[in-house]
Amino acid sequence: MDKFIITGGNILKGKTEASGAKNASLALMPATLLASGKSLLKNTPKLNDVFTMIKLLKHLGVESNFSGTELELDTKNINEFVAPYEHVKKMRASVYVLGPLLTRFGYAKVSLPGGCAWGPRPINLHLESMKKMGADIELTEGYIVAKAKKLNGAKINFDISSVGATGNVLMAAVLAKGTTIISNAALEPEITNLVEYLVKMGAKIEGKNTSTLIIEGVEQLHSAETETISDRIEAGTILVAAAITKGKVLIEKIEPKLLTALLLKLEDSGCKINIFESAIEVDATDIQIKPTNISTAPFPGFPTDMQAQWTAYMTLAQGVSTVTDAIYLDRFMHVPELVRLGADIIVKENNAVIKGVKELKGAKVMSTDLRASACLVLAGLAAKGKTEVLRVYHLDRGYQRIEEKLMNLGASIERVEGQEY
Repeated sequence: MDKFIITGGNILKGKTEASGAKNASLALMPATLLASGKSLLKNTPKLNDVFTMIKLLKHLGVESNFSGTELELDTKNINEFVAPYEHVKKMRASVYVLGPLLTRFGYAKVSLPGGCAWGPRPINLHLESMKKMGADIELTEGYIVAKAKKLNGAKINFDISSVGATGNVLMAAVLAKGTTIISNAALEPEITNLVEYLVKMGAKIEGKNTSTLIIEGVEQLHSAETETISDRIEAGTILVAAAITKGKVLIEKIEPKLLTALLLKLEDSGCKINIFESAIEVDATDIQIKPTNISTAPFPGFPTDMQAQWTAYMTLAQGVSTVTDAIYLDRFMHVPELVRLGADIIVKENNAVIKGVKELKGAKVMSTDLRASACLVLAGLAAKGKTEVLRVYHLDRGYQRIEEKLMNLGASIERVEGQEY
């Protein structure tokens, strides 16, 4: 397993570009299963989760060609409808193949999903919705077995807004008979990216960018090409990295409106934010970090996927701040590792109270999940001395060699490959 050795204290300066969005790619790739032929997904990031999805699709009979940032998927020879545990255990997004396989082929057998080792994220919303559309669903030996001669349109109302359930039901509905109405649909830009792609494939969908999606099922879709949106979480992580090192960084190829909530909080903490048409600059030169409270919320609120990074940032604020995760109640596994670096944090239920310290000091810390990994890298950038971040394979699931981007901005990071720790 790889690790990072970070020498802290360097101020990040310069410019970089945002990569394609992990979460968007992981929805767009299974969507290609809805039609036969070659689809082209541009601006696809080279991430471990993307390669895991490619392996899963290959198991189903999909051929792939990944050149640069262009991923071509050929679905003309799909001959398998089982998503096995060996692939699905690595990534929760694998459940996205359920809707496309069920609605196009009438059968899907998908292992219950795995992924990050924190918090229960049940898929009951996915399954109950499929049942409402006429599917026969059983859970047996760790697998979801779904059958339906033909899915029927239905009225789906989510008790809580769910990106995964919205995407899965959306893909199931485009080939269902009749009209499906999804109420309290997720507003995340990754869902908008999926809607736009499905429309290019011939789907009939109304309500883009709203919480109510109306889908009129069609008999058949065709392959198409689209461009994956840029990764707002990667961009946000780099912006906070600039802030915690009191640097000045410009990120290009990112829509500022995707990060409004984060940008407002960065301003509240003392940073100067410059917004351009498709770029964002954060200037934290010589700032005194002000304690700034955040509470996570579905888009357009503060992203839960930025909570850990913000917690790291607030460890150096001049005063006390609070971080509340209203999406996932136990997403604070990074806190004990931050404490090893000298942070003063107390967690109670889904709230962290952070008392700013004068400095963090380098130590050996261990990643427990994707965003916790990013949090520890940011803390290491600001810490005095050397920080070793172990198990960065979590980081590679969702960030495309982020150490290279950070090094180009002035960070001192060494990747040590293939050792046991």
